[in-house]
Amino acid sequence: MERESLEMDVVFVGAGPANLSSALHLARLVERHNRAIANGEREGKPLGEIQIAVIEKGSSVGAHILSGAIMDPRGLAELIPDFVEQGAPLESPVKEDHFLYLTRKRAIRSPITPPPLVNHGYYIVSLNRLTAWLGEKCEEAGINIFPEFPGAELLHDTNRVVGVRTGDKGIDKEGKRKANFEPGIDLLAKVTVLGEGVRGSLTKKLIRRLGLDDGREPQVYSLGVKELWELPDDRYPAGRVTHTLGFPSDQWTYGGGWIYGMQNRILNLGYVTGLDYRDPLIDPHAEFQRFKTHPFVARLLKGGKLIRYGAKAIVAGGWHAMPQIYADGVLIVGDSAGFLNAARLKGIHSAIKSGILAAETIFEALLADDFSSAKLQAYEHRVKDSWITPELRRYRNFHAGFRHGRWLGMVNAGLQYITGGRAWGILDRDHQEPGHEAIRNLSAYGYDGDDAAQRYKDLRFDNQLTFNKVTDVYHAAVAHDEDQPAHLHVLDLNVCATRCAEEYGNPCQRFCPAAVYEMADLGTQASSLNNNPNGSKRPRRQLQINFSNCVHCKTCDIMDPYQIINWVTPEGGGGPDYKGM
Repeated sequence: MERESLEMDVVFVGAGPANLSSALHLARLVERHNRAIANGEREGKPLGEIQIAVIEKGSSVGAHILSGAIMDPRGLAELIPDFVEQGAPLESPVKEDHFLYLTRKRAIRSPITPPPLVNHGYYIVSLNRLTAWLGEKCEEAGINIFPEFPGAELLHDTNRVVGVRTGDKGIDKEGKRKANFEPGIDLLAKVTVLGEGVRGSLTKKLIRRLGLDDGREPQVYSLGVKELWELPDDRYPAGRVTHTLGFPSDQWTYGGGWIYGMQNRILNLGYVTGLDYRDPLIDPHAEFQRFKTHPFVARLLKGGKLIRYGAKAIVAGGWHAMPQIYADGVLIVGDSAGFLNAARLKGIHSAIKSGILAAETIFEALLADDFSSAKLQAYEHRVKDSWITPELRRYRNFHAGFRHGRWLGMVNAGLQYITGGRAWGILDRDHQEPGHEAIRNLSAYGYDGDDAAQRYKDLRFDNQLTFNKVTDVYHAAVAHDEDQPAHLHVLDLNVCATRCAEEYGNPCQRFCPAAVYEMADLGTQASSLNNNPNGSKRPRRQLQINFSNCVHCKTCDIMDPYQIINWVTPEGGGGPDYKGM
């Protein structure tokens, strides 16, 4: 098919805080350089008009952006020193910090807030609103932003990235072209910047193709599930921050909750579950719903109203799990590169900083007309010379410690703070493994695959305090055209119906926070696996993918024990609409 090609100088894939900050900083560097040349303040040649494009799969800038979020303003202050005066959408400065250990019935307040969670001088923000504001700043600077244009494929010249192809539009669920068919566009670029967020689909393929993670630790992830509630009164003031540990997680599962006070009596709360859990019956959405049933949380929410829902994977591997962040014609920024500090629960500041450093590297490459790996390696040098590196190195073994239980993890976190990140023995990073390898078979827990609801048998969805996945998805304002190819590709459906059903009880039905995966009954069949030698009859099931529910969290791509689920971008504009999240 014939495709339109557009030549740009720099293409940014994903309109998140890292890429928007990078595009804005680059535009300013070019403008200052050209002005200095014109005024005789600097020798050399002007760069002229540099074409910068930002493509975004969401319907608008920020539509797919979700985070806790407490922002360390350090990165934003470097990008826009007077961000407060310029009207950055800040919910509230942090006014008070609380840290609670939850038993089943009690909330025990720690007399000392763990140092990584001290948030004095920081801001509670809606990352959706902050990202939209950065998008407006980019447009004011003349940067081209194209929402509803997902990056579907990187363009290569051998191993050099030369641009990106956007997704085709107007293809029906059978793969046939509809009357409104539009082929994707080839955006050719001197430098392509990948800022797709966690587990970016293009980033993942590039890392594998070029071996950018060779010699690095495997990346690990968590899943944050979040709701916004409107409270009937001022019982939880704006600026109050609470973090929790304990209930409802068991001691072998990494997890914790947050509760942040926002403007207009809006309560921002959620729960993080490590995607390296062991129990195959764990359901992160159900963990969050149980979290809300704790007496302390339930009292806060009494009389309130659920207004928003969302979920997002969180990159948690830290310094040792980061891939090489440059190659010929391409840079990787923000969460795609793994800049988040899991101990501090913060990544916005370092994402913005990574974008700034990427922009400075691209600017030098434009001046030299050299976009090779050797030239772009300066980005990595800049990162190592910046404040990002000491921050990430200080907590470089944080997540690894929790693989041996909550108590050793807490001891490890304290020792790391004292020793600057060092760890020993079983707490060291050398024992890290991909999160999906941690999940154990049903038999290890004495579960029967025919009764996969045991862990949450006492959880009831009352539609007042607790909600099932379908109800929550409604509050994520998810919209996909159902007459398009599913963007969730399962490479072998037979594995789902046989091995996965008997070994793990089809955990995709649980780890997905949006009820995308469902095993539909098709009758009965004889089991053939060794743990059922008599060939007894079991319900015969087939995986049904309700892709229109998808909230784009990427959990399925990460946590499937057989790694046969591949998340790709759907037709542009589809997905959640995270207003205020």
